[in-house]
Amino acid sequence: MTPTFLSRRALVGATLTAALLGGVAAPAAMAATPPVASSSAVTVPPLDTAALRAAVSDLNHPQATAVQLRVGGKAGSWYGTAGVADRATGAPIRQDDTFRAGSITKMFVAAAVLQLSAEGKVDLDKPIQDYLPGVLPKSYAPIKVSQLLNHTSGLPSENIPASQQKNTPEQVLEHRYDRWTPQQIVATLPADAPMKFAPGTKQEYRGMNYVLSAMLLEKVTGKPYGKVIGDRILRPLGLHHTSFPGNDPKLHGPHVHGYLAMSDGTLKDATEYDQSEAWGEGEVISTTGDLNRFITALFTPGKVLPKATLDKMFEMPAPDVRMVDGSPARYSVGLQTVTINGVTLWGKTGERYGYNSAVMATRDLQRTAVYSWTPTHRDDSQMQVSLRMADAVTKSGVGAAAR
Repeated sequence: MTPTFLSRRALVGATLTAALLGGVAAPAAMAATPPVASSSAVTVPPLDTAALRAAVSDLNHPQATAVQLRVGGKAGSWYGTAGVADRATGAPIRQDDTFRAGSITKMFVAAAVLQLSAEGKVDLDKPIQDYLPGVLPKSYAPIKVSQLLNHTSGLPSENIPASQQKNTPEQVLEHRYDRWTPQQIVATLPADAPMKFAPGTKQEYRGMNYVLSAMLLEKVTGKPYGKVIGDRILRPLGLHHTSFPGNDPKLHGPHVHGYLAMSDGTLKDATEYDQSEAWGEGEVISTTGDLNRFITALFTPGKVLPKATLDKMFEMPAPDVRMVDGSPARYSVGLQTVTINGVTLWGKTGERYGYNSAVMATRDLQRTAVYSWTPTHRDDSQMQVSLRMADAVTKSGVGAAAR
């Protein structure tokens, strides 16, 4: 089947992740070492404010309408923006402006599942088929909950209905109000296709893993997964600007607009978009401040997860488990990892039409970083910003004050 804008959700995300987390096509200074499960003892360098300003200010490589970057942690803080929140009004970006954070959703879902596991309500070693009987085809091998969370499930690729395929940016906007249910999303898994690999033997980034994980949250709690996360994480941490929109296509209150370049190069506002196609795996709305607060709390033992459970988030698959392309595994439970400029970061990237973002931190919280920007083209050029931001937040700032 020809890849479409919808079916390419995992493809684009995986490409960006490979660039950020695997050092693909990265400059020598940014070549990432294989992910490690243990916390790095390396002290992060002083902030290089010149590098941070340069990373934020470039709106042409690739084309974007807005960028914001927030750096925090024990080793210092910095915040900067470029561009505008709304091209129609020229409104500047404000720190509390919301944006679509895409697959950062997966961090919230993983944290909630791990909370339930710590409470004895979910067994991470139990097959998802035991919790959700009849949801997956009977021919599929048993898939542990943990294998969904670290992308080692081996699920086959989805078959997107022809009527829902998006081969051009114009078709993306034509389908912006399409409504999907989680059951319809799971139904795109072919019943007659073999598993891509035996569960637990390889790793492949797949949004479907988290659709099923969110369904697990609902099955165990009897509540919508967004409410589960709201009750357990958002409200306790005071994340007042973070939400799960469900079927609401709008961004309410002050927000950054996202745009999509049409085939003739003109830009169309893509902010209003039904996110049900990304149910459970990519629909969260947030701010840089909220995401910084979230990762800080998440990495603090006892704040969101007990220490023993939190440690599981940083466990990588066995050494012999590699990505399907043969590169080293780079996903743990709800997180992805990279070592750049000698600094090991953990976190998650996210991408939706008109939006791209990431939240990352060293495990000891010496440095945290959240960025959000609004690319106008949904293609592999987005990796340039992921690489640029990761390099800037880990680059040594020695002598920067004199520049």
